[in-house]
Amino acid sequence: MPSADLSFQDVLARMDGLAQAALPLWDLPPHARARRINVSENVTYLVEAAGGFRAVLRVHRENYHSRRAIESELAWMGALEREGIVATPRHFLGRDGQAIQRFQYEGISAPRYLVLFHFVPGRHPDQRDDLTEAFRQLGAIAARMHLHAVDWPRPAGFMRLLWDETAVFGPNPIWGDWRDGPLVDHAIRAVLERVETTLQHRLLAYGKGPARFGLIHADMRLANLLISDAAPRVIDFDDCGFGWFLSDFAAAISFMETDPSIPALKAAWLDGYRPIRPLSAADEAEMDSFILLRRLALLAWIGSHADAPEPQALAPHFAQGSAELAERWLAAQ
Repeated sequence: MPSADLSFQDVLARMDGLAQAALPLWDLPPHARARRINVSENVTYLVEAAGGFRAVLRVHRENYHSRRAIESELAWMGALEREGIVATPRHFLGRDGQAIQRFQYEGISAPRYLVLFHFVPGRHPDQRDDLTEAFRQLGAIAARMHLHAVDWPRPAGFMRLLWDETAVFGPNPIWGDWRDGPLVDHAIRAVLERVETTLQHRLLAYGKGPARFGLIHADMRLANLLISDAAPRVIDFDDCGFGWFLSDFAAAISFMETDPSIPALKAAWLDGYRPIRPLSAADEAEMDSFILLRRLALLAWIGSHADAPEPQALAPHFAQGSAELAERWLAAQ
């Protein structure tokens, strides 16, 4: 995100200014204020005003999604909500009647796309608690969404990211080359290159038939699940796109792939998934492949987002943990 002349904090300060200056694009209560709450691909703000008004503003990363891609995301979210598949956040229309706003701000290199979402009450599952039930719910939600994705007539011009092997190993990987991840030394690189080769062979054999590959959330982890007295809600569809359906489990355990609880969480996720959308033995046998594919994508993401707080915290141990996970997976092949 930072330019050569600005620190990461300087850029964030300018993004804060952009978010606040853009609020008049919507018909909001007087004196609404935007407070930054998350930095990842995008910068997200909690918008608050008198009378208890709250909303969530997403300021999109430059050159990550086109307007058509954002429209496609909102179209799928709306369909999932309307058809009772899963509760998703709704969005506000701007004063011009458009869901997606485009705003230029002094000091920011290019205009940014913005979407203002309704605030969704609820809590994220606490990773310090027993996560079995949360993962069972995630599995059931994923199954319903996958069934919907297979049959949903997508709007003309629908466009989203492609999360296949080329997204990680191709000439232009979405989050960069995993080799550029922090602390990827010669020994770690050697192990992970064996994984890359093996994964490409396995995924080619598994294939991309319509029962295995389609529209997925692609980031359905606990941070994007909200629990309340009403139905569970899935938020943050910013990475939704086309990928293997069972890679939604790999996304669910992002950053915690080496935790000893993973086999139990995998079993719980499948307990939620199978009654809604049955799986073959071949499908389930490939789930660990998707975990490794996601892990290498995250290693690249940490390397290409080194200034953000979450990647900084993960950087010291992620490459070594990835290599240890990879060695166990290779030994089981």
